[in-house]
Amino acid sequence: MILYIIRHAIAAEAATFEGDDSQRPLTSKGRRKMRSIAQGLKELEIRLDLILTSPYLRSIQTAHILAKKFDLKEEQIVCTDHLAPTGYADQLVNEINEKYSDVEHIALIGHEPYLSKFASVLMTGDPNASIVLKKGGVCRLAIEKIQYGRCAMLEWLLSPAQLVEIGE
Repeated sequence: MILYIIRHAIAAEAATFEGDDSQRPLTSKGRRKMRSIAQGLKELEIRLDLILTSPYLRSIQTAHILAKKFDLKEEQIVCTDHLAPTGYADQLVNEINEKYSDVEHIALIGHEPYLSKFASVLMTGDPNASIVLKKGGVCRLAIEKIQYGRCAMLEWLLSPAQLVEIGE
């Protein structure tokens, strides 16, 4: 299994957004940049079979941009509370094992610091290894069998700027 851990694109600032944090949308800059990031991923010839996303609007919008670039159908985008900022990584692992263990290439779209801690646990068994996922950043992990603990090998970690450059 290959996991692509992707932080949502640039969203409206929390400090100036009036309303529930879960409804903060991507900015126009965020949408443009995410389209370039998706093109960069396409240039790397990756494959996506499924996108699991946080139910927060900015993550869903990021998922749709990615899905469009990779010609995925609506049913290949699945919202899960386990990718919300308050989600539980062990429950996300259980969900993947129960429902998607036969899926080869899965993108997980969510938030920081949740995603970095999740990747850290899968790579080292410790949530405190220091990796940074900027908005739109992507981490590729190779996994034989996913479990909550050390089970993954980091294949690459690319910043949004690197992916935009690849996509140009």
